Amino acid sequence: MHRIASAGNASNTARTSKEKRLTYVLNDADDKKVVRVWDPRTGSKTMKLRGHTDNIRALLLDSSGRYCLSGSSDSMIRLWDLGQQRCMHSYAVHTDSVWALASTPTFSHVYSGGRDLSLYLTDLATRESVLLCNEDHPILQLALHDDGIWVATTDSSVHRWPAEAHNPVKVLQRGGSFLAGNLSFSRARASLEGSKPVPAYREPSCSIPGTSAIVQHEILKNRRHVLTKDTGGAVKLWEITRGVVIENFGTISFEKKKEEFEMVSVPAWFTVDTRLGSLSVHLDTPQCFSAEMYSTDLSIAGKTEDDKVNLARETLKGLLAHWLTKRRQLFGSQTSTNGEIPSGKDTSTRTLSLSKVDGDASSDNDATVYPPFEFSAVAPPSIVTEGSQGGPWRKKITDLVGTEDERDFPCWVLDCVLSNRLPPRENTKCSFYLHPCEGSTLQILTQGKLSAPRILRIHKVVNYVIEKMLLDKPMDSLNADGNFAKGMPPVVGDGSSPFGLKPWPKLKPSIEIMCNNKASLSAIVFPLDMKSDNSSVVIPQVLTPDMNLATVQAYIWKKPEDLILNYRVVQSRVDVVFGGEVIHLVKSTKNVTHNRPAEVLFVGKMQFLGELALRDSSGSY
Repeated sequence: MHRIASAGNASNTARTSKEKRLTYVLNDADDKKVVRVWDPRTGSKTMKLRGHTDNIRALLLDSSGRYCLSGSSDSMIRLWDLGQQRCMHSYAVHTDSVWALASTPTFSHVYSGGRDLSLYLTDLATRESVLLCNEDHPILQLALHDDGIWVATTDSSVHRWPAEAHNPVKVLQRGGSFLAGNLSFSRARASLEGSKPVPAYREPSCSIPGTSAIVQHEILKNRRHVLTKDTGGAVKLWEITRGVVIENFGTISFEKKKEEFEMVSVPAWFTVDTRLGSLSVHLDTPQCFSAEMYSTDLSIAGKTEDDKVNLARETLKGLLAHWLTKRRQLFGSQTSTNGEIPSGKDTSTRTLSLSKVDGDASSDNDATVYPPFEFSAVAPPSIVTEGSQGGPWRKKITDLVGTEDERDFPCWVLDCVLSNRLPPRENTKCSFYLHPCEGSTLQILTQGKLSAPRILRIHKVVNYVIEKMLLDKPMDSLNADGNFAKGMPPVVGDGSSPFGLKPWPKLKPSIEIMCNNKASLSAIVFPLDMKSDNSSVVIPQVLTPDMNLATVQAYIWKKPEDLILNYRVVQSRVDVVFGGEVIHLVKSTKNVTHNRPAEVLFVGKMQFLGELALRDSSGSY
């Protein structure tokens, strides 16, 4: 029962329980210090009750509709006579804002709580007041029930304190009571003078523990995960497409953990808020259908490398998996020709139908199996919406039986989960040019502009370049420079070198893709004596194979114009052999001395390798 106290221009209403002729409105947009009384039959305003000096936060009526209690941010409680349209009494009990009120059945005593963390019981006739208890958080709501009063605070836990609903005098007779003043500063002055009352109860008689409220969140760049931090300091990683926590990092720095995740570019397809202390995800059409990923990135087995998944559709089908299963059972094994989900399949899984994308090599996009959302059996979530008849419609998600009126669902959701139809989306393609690096003698593979999905990986671009270069040329007859070789280094049967090192790949052009035709130093090998002012080996930073075009455009290209990619063939290499591992380095014009102590600098990190054995791409040392 975690809630945030409303503020601002929100209107709170109440009615008399007998005649139900009048509506009392708080926090009107014009003046939040006034209680306005309206007649709902005519829509006319009957009176205004003035007296509070700050926003009114709570309102309470007696059973006859004659008397009204109000609590305000001015720390005062006022008793109003609606017949005479005037304030009868003012009670200075609290030292801060009054946010909650609850009265006994006879309206003779009132329980009040608020921002000062205190719960008071006050006799409206004698003005005698007693401090029942102190909470650890500001009090938001009160509910009197038999011999106890339930207290909800800004914390997620709810506490029950002893109270006498039918005989509150017993509580006042326990001692420690005081007379409530009629001016707000009188109670504040008494508190400053050290006469703070002693609470009648130290511990609640019953508590319902709640979960820690989420107070901070960050949507990660992959648009599938959300990092959260709760009031207990725990940092957790959520998977949005499954609605679960996939990792609990414990009490760590939220900002440092946020920086550990990779920088990728995926269109924003959902929004998140944590105003209620929990993670709320909002999907709005058509923006929610703008993000796609490859099946391999979602670890979905049995799919081709080019198979795509729409993240919003994946999520919606997971949410409504229970309803879809019931619907299959009702309508049998009918299969729609327009892509509707077939019935009669295993109810423990759900079928995800995927839309075809122009230029996509995938053709079998209708059999992806992905697990549904798992909901609490004790307290499953409810769907609350406006029904087809115009009134409110509410049902637990596990109570759906498949026969619900389809008009109770948004039409775009039905199109997605039943017919696999998605609304028109923004262009999901990325246009780019592919040119050789400056100064390269490589042939120009294409003169025009290329177009590919924004999620296309760089290794696909590499494969495209290699296929163009190797057209009608045997791959094994090319050396590492992309030229035909007269002879090949000897290899053993498994493809490994005769020196007992790791297997060498088949010699083919080793292509690197760069952006902006620029390279930054990512690794340097140089002698320890530092006598030479020339670097021996330099490795340029190139686009990694797992980057996609959208990431390159967002974080490297950073221009509104079409992306320009450059390709080059990796020159002959120098391999550093250390500890059974082979480190591949690009050979510069300066020779590397055999068996000479050296250091390797990887992105600012120094690592001493000791006596290194070096060899070039020909296999000689």
